[in-house]
Amino acid sequence: MDISRLARDIRKGDRKALAKGITLAENETAKASSLLRTLEPPGRAFVVGVTGPPGTGKSTLVDRLVGLYRRRGLRVGVIAVDPTSPITGGALLGDRVRMERHANDRGVFIRSMASRGWSGGLSRATSQVIQLMDAAGFDVVLLETVGIGQSDIEVVGVSHAVLVVLMPGLGDDVQVSKAGLMEIGDVYVVNKADVEGADALVVSLLGLVRSMRSRSPPVVKVSALTGEGLENLESAIEAIRARFEEGDLEVRLRSASGMIAQTARAVLAERLAHTSRERVNELALMVVKGEITVDAAAGLLLK
Repeated sequence: MDISRLARDIRKGDRKALAKGITLAENETAKASSLLRTLEPPGRAFVVGVTGPPGTGKSTLVDRLVGLYRRRGLRVGVIAVDPTSPITGGALLGDRVRMERHANDRGVFIRSMASRGWSGGLSRATSQVIQLMDAAGFDVVLLETVGIGQSDIEVVGVSHAVLVVLMPGLGDDVQVSKAGLMEIGDVYVVNKADVEGADALVVSLLGLVRSMRSRSPPVVKVSALTGEGLENLESAIEAIRARFEEGDLEVRLRSASGMIAQTARAVLAERLAHTSRERVNELALMVVKGEITVDAAAGLLLK
């Protein structure tokens, strides 16, 4: 594969080249790293993470946000991460079906990705795919996590703004405060505004974020299905995007540092996966014989 040519085509916005680059990132971290090094440093695309428990309407909300940004003439990339089956290793990549109305829009690029066992609600290649979409000229990247709840917080490290999507009927509101989600959101979205209990959930969330955060993020009630309240959500996101466009270091550094850490983890995971079983068994035998500690063995393996 000609990495230089692929990079050139991605910079031109070639969709086929972008798809090839993303596939490379999903399958071969080292080659994808070589590709990214030939591209311009990231920093133009505004990344919005969308997370929350399953069934809260994240995909429908992302679909609405795509429409809002397209009406403003912005190019939008969508990364939708789906969970991988621990039994078969497969995943139901259904987000393209839910966003079918954007399929023929050349200003929208939707990529579904399997988590492949990566913890934190994302995929191993997420940060690399964000950089590829950035290089391809997308103005906004919408990142939808798998929606696993309590541990679904890695999204905060790779996004400039995080939307935590909740809905009435999830059970005791106190469970939300236990999930860690109350610490990562830049905007809290109560979806399905027409469902009984939506107003009560808004009040509960306002109380929780004020008690846990020094700066209270906005809580917005919407209906992704009907469009109710979306203008308020757009305003809340745009307030953060304005800071991003102005070069606010706090907004930009969070995403950059998170992507560095995730990429390093991905490279290390790939190297460990290619470590010979013989070497691991050799170190394990030394541990069993009492010659070295487990910690020392791990250090030798990393070297």
